[in-house]
This record gives sequence, structure tokens and C-alpha cells, in this order.
Amino acid sequence: MTYQLNFSALWPYLPELLSGLLITIELTAIATLGGIALGIVGAAIRCSHTSRLDKVILRRVWGGYVEIVRNTPFVVQLFFIVFGLPALGLKLSAGQAAVLAMTINLGAYSTEIIRAGIQASAKGQWEAGRVLGLSRSQTFFSGDFYHRHCSAFIQHWSANASL
Repeated sequence: MTYQLNFSALWPYLPELLSGLLITIELTAIATLGGIALGIVGAAIRCSHTSRLDKVILRRVWGGYVEIVRNTPFVVQLFFIVFGLPALGLKLSAGQAAVLAMTINLGAYSTEIIRAGIQASAKGQWEAGRVLGLSRSQTFFSGDFYHRHCSAFIQHWSANASL
């Protein structure tokens, strides 16, 4: 049995399909930028090692956000934003709701991916930076930044492709 796919019925709708593709790319790009920014902030919070009470509380709250988002299906998160937020009085357009849902979801995954990349760095590199008098940010961005964080960025883009 052979099947012949006939796409000729779609040709009249090609402009609408291309318009939808453009909207999809725009929404994904905006959500990706927001998710990466959220992930960088979250990874910095999760990797901080201060014992101040406010930092500890912030680290635990952010950890709760990451665990809740990563352990619930994306469709549930999207439904909560699309139907739950208007019930609370916050009206969003379909595009805004989609971007918000994807940003929140990608932010949680990005937090863990970037945090894992940071913690994958050998402790000797952090100690060497401290001995040289470098700050944590200087140590983070010095020398072999690419090699230390390449796997984290590859993981991040594969997670982004799942959107």
C-alpha cells in the first residue's frame, strides 16, 4: 500500500501558514531571551553561598519555583496562565500568555542547566582564581570559560528546542 501526499490543497493558504510561522518564531525568540535572563539570575541565586537569612530564603523560594515548574506539565502551566490569571483579574492576550508561560518554563530549566554548568567547574579553578586575587565573576569569565560551560549551553539549546 502506498500513500501519495497531495499538498496542492495547502498552496492557497501559504501566506497564512508563513504568517503563523513568523509569529511562532517571534514568540519563541522573546521567550528564549526572557528564559535565559531568568535562568542566569536564578543560577546566580542558587549558587550563592552566603548564610544571610534573606539570601537563604531567596535561594529556597527560587528552588521551590524551579521544582514546581520542572515537575508540572507545560500544558498545566499554560492553562493556569491562560485561565487562572484572568480569574485573578490579570487579563493577557494569547501572545502574552504564551510568552509568559514559555518564559517561566524555560527560566526554570535554564536555572538548573546553568547552575549545573557552574558547579561542573573544578574546585581547583575557583581556588586558583581566589589565590590570584580574582573576584568570583572574574574567575567565572576568565580563561577557559568556553570549555567549562560549553556542555551547559548545549543542554540549554536542546531544552529550548523542546518548546
